[in-house]
Amino acid sequence: MPSLPSDDALAVPRGSTTIRYSVVVPVYTNEGTLAELLERLCAISERLGGGLEAVLVVDGSPDSSLEVLRELLPRTPLPSRLLVHARNFGSFAAIRTGMAAARGEYVGVMAADLQEPPELMEAFFARLRTGEVDVVVGRRESRDDPALSALMSRVFWWLYRKAINPEFPPGGVDVFGCTREVALRLLSLNEAHSSLVGLLYWVGYRREEVPYSRLARTSGRSGWTLRKRVRYLLDSVFSFTDIPITMLSTVGAAGAALTALVAVVVFVGWATGRITETGYTPLMLTILFSTFSMLSALGIVGSYVWRAFENSKQRPGSIARTMETFHADD
Repeated sequence: MPSLPSDDALAVPRGSTTIRYSVVVPVYTNEGTLAELLERLCAISERLGGGLEAVLVVDGSPDSSLEVLRELLPRTPLPSRLLVHARNFGSFAAIRTGMAAARGEYVGVMAADLQEPPELMEAFFARLRTGEVDVVVGRRESRDDPALSALMSRVFWWLYRKAINPEFPPGGVDVFGCTREVALRLLSLNEAHSSLVGLLYWVGYRREEVPYSRLARTSGRSGWTLRKRVRYLLDSVFSFTDIPITMLSTVGAAGAALTALVAVVVFVGWATGRITETGYTPLMLTILFSTFSMLSALGIVGSYVWRAFENSKQRPGSIARTMETFHADD
């Protein structure tokens, strides 16, 4: 268990008791970084003049993260909320839980491993306070990770940008901040097997990026395994694109054209006596025609299924960021 920070290290002026900023942190196998995380959040709160709360969600962590937080938080002069999942539901579920419990006008989301500097929250909140943007995301410009992990991440996010959303930063999105309105919009989109970050881009609003360098992990081991990456990519594909249906329809259409061409060749071969095997011509034509007819039919049926799936998610058809009224007394 990590050593606890001293009371003097955590003693910062509270300032205003009004909660204006919320930092949501999902916690999973992070016992070694929690003390430093809280110290740095306290320092950020002091620079902001108070009004910052920490919302920590322990997502079925198998280590001593919960015990560490229960010992640290009573001694930390920072408004905080500690939520505990009944089991490990995943980081996106933990973020949603934290956002639902957050009380701030501005909400930031970050990991507890300190690979994304907590001071990014301060930069995010400064941009959000201007009223010029509604969402601020961290744009990773460099990373101090093992070579294999860095390579896998680059390949993953390259595929994500190509297949799903080209607006994503090349290094993906691991940390972001938003207004309370955007947070409530995200919470209203209660979809299973989807991507919270994908939804963050789907809702739109005014967005800005803040560059940063990803730091090396100092404690614990990442739970972002290859299996989870593949699952996340597939969830995003099926939630935000119709690529599988389009590919199936394209293959069916191309196959139908190829079938027609081969049918002509086979028929000419039979008519000129070059094909002498009994039953070869009708068998080939039947196999080719039936195969690509089924693919074309699956593509058409899939298009209807896709539309039914889209409707079942019950996302709003549009989101209006503002509403203005003129001449109300007329």
